[in-house]
Amino acid sequence: MSTITTATHQLRASYAFVERNANLVKRYWSWEIVWLTYSIANALSVSFIGLGMEQLSGPSANIDGAQMALYLIVGTLVWHFLSVIFYWITDVISIERWEGTIEYTLMAPIHRITHMAGQTFFAVLYSMIFNTIILVVAVLLFDIDLSHANLWGSVLMLLAGSLSFIGISITASTLPLLFPERGSQMTHVIIAVMLLISGVYYPISVLPTLLQKLAVFSPATYVLVGVRAALLDGASTRSLWPNIWPVLLMGAIAIPAGLQIFGVAERYAKRTGKLHRNG
Repeated sequence: MSTITTATHQLRASYAFVERNANLVKRYWSWEIVWLTYSIANALSVSFIGLGMEQLSGPSANIDGAQMALYLIVGTLVWHFLSVIFYWITDVISIERWEGTIEYTLMAPIHRITHMAGQTFFAVLYSMIFNTIILVVAVLLFDIDLSHANLWGSVLMLLAGSLSFIGISITASTLPLLFPERGSQMTHVIIAVMLLISGVYYPISVLPTLLQKLAVFSPATYVLVGVRAALLDGASTRSLWPNIWPVLLMGAIAIPAGLQIFGVAERYAKRTGKLHRNG
């Protein structure tokens, strides 16, 4: 089989996973509406904290509630984008188990990177669509002016950051593979720690020294700083480079490492008979 034919086969196989996930979304459209409503309500609730702090503190505190609300909106949107990618990838095994296709998928004559590529492409696309809807609602409700924001720079920052999150997510997806009963729940620990140290709702400077040092290793830290600079300060795309290159480097390390770790875990799961359906 020629190289071109092999590549075409792998691309079609990768697209099949995109199509499968899209069909899952269409099949459970009512759940998607519930999840979108929840996501919008959650983003707005967090953002209203900024306006609430201004009112509760009184005029003497000199708190700009609108600016604080905008700070929280951006943090919420960035975190929602990254966490949705994380969960779509880490849930790849759980979805396969639930659908009863895990053995067929992992035994199929395709490269694992082909499988993960389809899953990650859909995750990024799905997260982008959801975040765009939430952003539109937030702009309308809070009367946000984005005329001076660097939207393309923020998108570039998000896409760069998604690479490192993809690598982390592939590694985390070994937990549902190795622990069929509670592995999916175990992935929440990883995302919770990253939420704590990344400065989603507050500056990193308020954290204890130890957590500030750990924040350096979280890709979300750089994405949040870069997106806030682009949207809130209108920073140029060139000036975002100090935040872009660390997440690109993390992604270049995390994705190959994640695939390698997943491969080891997959071989172990096949050997010990852990490929069975849940539910």
